[in-house]
Amino acid sequence: MNEEIKKEERSLNFLEEIIEADLKEGKYKNIITRFPPEPNGYLHIGHASSICLNFGLTKKYPGYTNLRFDDTNPVTEEVEYVESIKDDIRWLGFKWENELYASDYFETLYGYAAKLIQKGLAYVDDSSSEEIASMKGTPTTPGKNSRYRDRPVEENLDLFERMKAGEFPDGSRTLRAKIDMAHINMLMRDPVLYRIKHAHHHRTGDKWCIYPMYDMAHGQSDSIENITHSICTLEFVPHRELYDWLIEKLEIYPSHQYEFARRNINYTVTSKRKLLQLVNEKYVSGWDDPRMPTISGLRRRGYTPESIREFCDRIGIAKRENIVDVGLLEFCVREHLNRIALRRMVVFDPVKVVLTNYPDNKKELVKTENNPEDPTGGEREVPFSKEIFIERDDFMENPPKKYFRLAPGQMVRLKSAYIIKCDEVKKDSSGNIKELYCTYIPESKSGNDTSNIRVKGTLHWVNAEDAVEIEVREYDRLFRVEDPSGEEGDFKTYINPESLKIVKGFAEPTVGEAKSSEHFQFLRKGYYCLDPDTTADMLIFNRIVTLKDSWGKEVSK
Repeated sequence: MNEEIKKEERSLNFLEEIIEADLKEGKYKNIITRFPPEPNGYLHIGHASSICLNFGLTKKYPGYTNLRFDDTNPVTEEVEYVESIKDDIRWLGFKWENELYASDYFETLYGYAAKLIQKGLAYVDDSSSEEIASMKGTPTTPGKNSRYRDRPVEENLDLFERMKAGEFPDGSRTLRAKIDMAHINMLMRDPVLYRIKHAHHHRTGDKWCIYPMYDMAHGQSDSIENITHSICTLEFVPHRELYDWLIEKLEIYPSHQYEFARRNINYTVTSKRKLLQLVNEKYVSGWDDPRMPTISGLRRRGYTPESIREFCDRIGIAKRENIVDVGLLEFCVREHLNRIALRRMVVFDPVKVVLTNYPDNKKELVKTENNPEDPTGGEREVPFSKEIFIERDDFMENPPKKYFRLAPGQMVRLKSAYIIKCDEVKKDSSGNIKELYCTYIPESKSGNDTSNIRVKGTLHWVNAEDAVEIEVREYDRLFRVEDPSGEEGDFKTYINPESLKIVKGFAEPTVGEAKSSEHFQFLRKGYYCLDPDTTADMLIFNRIVTLKDSWGKEVSK
């Protein structure tokens, strides 16, 4: 309830202001948006912001959102990417009204192109891509008309039909809009609308060998679907004029484009080309590597959809680009996991503690809470006996003042169990600590402590006999600089060599029952989840995020 109040108190963003004005004026009864990814890679955290924006608007206002795949480039698009995109949107908690594809409209778009030719607003150009580029001019000098610009309508229609029939090789001809080669907006200087591409399409097969360019497909697809608010990022501002020109000349439903600023995140890259490099050159294990900024990578790492939606809500939208600290994303998942994660005890670097006065054949179960932040979380029972493991870092032979963990002659409490006192340190032949001999205070059991002993340190532990061995993958940020793309040289040279550390651990037995849907806080360590690489012989956990933001402290040293 408090979260809902906080969201209501947030001021409207500029798109919400536009929509509320449109609804008030009766311009629309329903708001229709669309999320239009190209299926040429996996979605990343930047796409999550667009997803939350488009679907969020039609959740707040009457209407719906379509999922439309911009599948007009058969060379780079794959069914694998289509399915991953759908999985990501569902996982984020959104449902689309219609699943559509630009390829659904290929016949209609071809008809639109023919209509432009008939109106004298498009022509077939035999110029090469290099020649077309050279004709464009510069922002301060006008372009030059193609020598094919004044072809008769009938010849253009014939050539365009023959392009469709597959008579010409790739790159030999294009269809261009006839606008103005001196236009101040260089995108309006007779832009290419269609190109020849003999390539197998993941949906239409080999039916088509000409494909519409982005500007020929995007606005017209919006119009076909009666999209009321076509929301893009700022790099498409120059395209809006062509978007409107095509809709006007084709006399179709007047969808309107609005732009917002993308939010770039530090210590990462979100360029699909660069992400593909990381995958193909084996810097990461795949698109879903937990260090990747892809939604599938974040999901595998253990991020929750709630935390990503909260992150997108917090960064909001605006008309100016800025850099968002990845620490905010980590804060959002840390806040959510603190509320939902099951608490468990795991020891990474164990040292054995032998309780010399504990009965040899005795084992008891101590009760401990699953999540102190969740009143309904309940308790679990953890076995306790004569030999336990604690973290090696929780013992110091010659401690400084105000050291409250275990040391010779010093007492600590074992979480949910007893107070113990270190009496003796046993070392191996190399001088390394092998075992600690301690006594326990029988009257000090948690929940029924009558010892009147007060200690300042509490340690987590694992019963040695019942310990479950696990592998822990400690993930950190993939890059060691804030803007790897903005640095000199190859961005891959800035990869953080410490982005993955693999350690073994010993966990309380309940961890052996972990499910892939569960999230855990390993006490005093961080938040973790089960990785799909888990086998019957070895449980593998990914570190989602540390308990506190330790990165800032590291980079400031």
